[in-house]
Amino acid sequence: MKIICVGMNYAAHVEELHFGGGEQPTLFLKPETAMTRAGWPFFVPDFSEQVEYETELVVKINHLGKAIPERYAHRYYDEVTLGLDFTCRDLQRNLQAKGWPWEISKGFDGSAYAGDWVKLADLGKGIQELKFEMDLNGETRQRGDTSLMLHTVDCIISYASRFYLLKTGDLIFTGTPSGVGRVKPGDRITARLEGRQILDCRIK
Repeated sequence: MKIICVGMNYAAHVEELHFGGGEQPTLFLKPETAMTRAGWPFFVPDFSEQVEYETELVVKINHLGKAIPERYAHRYYDEVTLGLDFTCRDLQRNLQAKGWPWEISKGFDGSAYAGDWVKLADLGKGIQELKFEMDLNGETRQRGDTSLMLHTVDCIISYASRFYLLKTGDLIFTGTPSGVGRVKPGDRITARLEGRQILDCRIK
């Protein structure tokens, strides 16, 4: 299983972090060991003092594909969920400032979390019409609207498949809206997709 992630896919998030976006999707990978086992908490690592949440729509690839034309990309998924891309922001900024690769700030063990999977057809909306919210300790911190993505899901799949063979079960984290922030032990993150709570993550 590959975890393909998209950075800087909402304009407001680009603005809040002062990072540059690109004409093409900004891709990076998390290893399989980044995925937290279902039902387990997220453990704050000891090598960062600024671990942040990023809530994202996640798409599961449902069959093999390579060099997929964008007009056919919708055939390669039928389930979605919400996920958390945990990021060691201090580590990321330090590595970026040196011009070094920053994958360890995003791809460390346990840095990916996925909620319950939902059939897209059951939501009654297209992939670019979905709204989601994330709460930290009961307070809403992020609101997402997939219509505001800089690069659509189908564009991301088509682009990623130029470089990577997409396999059944691969996950694509499609980018986070604005409102990212720190987590600490004792926190609880919940998230809703089209009003349905499908994610519940405790921080330890």
